[in-house]
Formats: sequence, structure tokens, C-alpha cells
Amino acid sequence: MTTARHWFITGASRGLGRAFTEAALAAGDRVVAAARDVGPLTGPAEEHPDALVRLPLNVSDRDAVFAAVERAVEAVGHLDIVVNNAGGLLYGMVEEATERQVRDHFDVNFFGALWVTQAVIPHLRARRSGRVLQVTTMGTGSGMASVGYYGAGKAALDCVSEALAMEVEQFGIKVTVLQMGGYATELFTTGTTATAPDPAYQSLRARLAEMWGEDAGPDPATAAPLVMKLVDLPDPPRRLIVGSRSFDLVQEMHRARLEQYRAWEELSRTAPG
Repeated sequence: MTTARHWFITGASRGLGRAFTEAALAAGDRVVAAARDVGPLTGPAEEHPDALVRLPLNVSDRDAVFAAVERAVEAVGHLDIVVNNAGGLLYGMVEEATERQVRDHFDVNFFGALWVTQAVIPHLRARRSGRVLQVTTMGTGSGMASVGYYGAGKAALDCVSEALAMEVEQFGIKVTVLQMGGYATELFTTGTTATAPDPAYQSLRARLAEMWGEDAGPDPATAAPLVMKLVDLPDPPRRLIVGSRSFDLVQEMHRARLEQYRAWEELSRTAPG
């Protein structure tokens, strides 16, 4: 008989977090599902009363995060898999964003994940095992107009997570950055904060809207089987692109970036560093 694993998932009430929660429960695991509003998890809680713990949490509050992780450990005994999924989108041009909007955005997308990570690592280290999955985006390798702040926050989480992976590997803890493709997660609807649009960027906005189209992407549930396979791997990758189409797009972005570097190689080599 397989021993149930214990998950701690943020942003668990919708989108990818909800999909990962349901997949873990279906596998017979126990889940502490954290979200600002845990109401949408009433159904799963009724179906899995002994396996799902709902935990209201605002990840931007560091003290609340540390307290929530302690409550999670008390509730299920220990943690095996931590998924930093909570996040939102600040949509708008770099010039348009207010200081409050930018700080609020990073408080959730970067600092929120950082606080959770800092809170769980001592527990995982004490057991000398555990997985940390950091949900970022396939777009962290290149900035994109109107979603630059989203990419910046996720890129920062990418870098910190790479450092974390090196630091905690000695304790048996495995860290994987999940560079997600586009899924129908409500990120561009209920999860979005928009800047006040400046008319100077109207034509660019129109071109971006035409380029992106109206396809919201596949159901988040289609990404869950990959995650369930990932957590079973004894030696998981530190970075993983999630999505076939996204894999191709990232490959293309890297090729374009390399070509740009090579085009200016002569200038680069004029400095000795």
C-alpha cells in the first residue's frame, strides 16, 4: 500500500492550484489547500473530508504565511510537496503602473512565494526530504510588452529558486521551477489588475490583442498529470517547461536571443570582462 503524501498548495481554489489539488486528492494524498478565499473548495472538502484541509491565507503577509505553515504541519503531521502557485497579473505598460500596483504585484508573485519557501524549508530540512514546485511562466526568458511586471516577478522567482535548489539539495530537498504555458486559469480575468491605459499605447495594445487572439488555452487539469509524474521522479529537473506548444515557443525565443548576442559579438568582445 502506497503511503499518502502531504501537499501544501497556495492559490489552491482556482486554476492550476485547484487542478493540482484535485489530482493529489485523486491519488490518495492529503492536501493543505491555501487561498485567500477557500469557499470554492467546499465541494472537494465534502468529497475528501479526511484528506483536504482548507486554509485561508494571504501569501503577501509574511507573518501569516509562517503561522499558516505551522498550522498545516499540525494538521497533517508533516509536508512532502509544496507548490507555490498563488499569483496574479498586473496588465499594462511599464510607464503606466503606479508604485502601489507594482509593489502589490511583487508582494504576491515574488515575495509571497519567497515567504512560503522560507517557512517550509526548515520542516523539509528536518525530515531531509521534500519537493518544492515553483510555478512561474515560460515567458521569463524574455520581456513582453504589457505583461513586463508579471514576467519580472516570475523571473526573480526563477533565479531565487535556482539558488535555493543548490542550497537545499544537500538536505534531500528537490526544487523544480515549473515554467507554465498558457492555461485557462482566469489569470487574465479575475486574476488581473489593470493599469489606467495611456492613449499613447493604444495602437500597441491593439496589435497585442490581435496577436494573442481569444484562445484562453487548455484546461488547467491537463497540466496536472505532468505534475503527478514529476513528483514521482527520484531526480527531477530544476526547470521544466509545461506545455508542448510552450516548449516550442521557448526554444524559438532562445534561438532568437542567441542570434542577437552573436550579431553584436564584436562589440561585446571589446571589453575585457
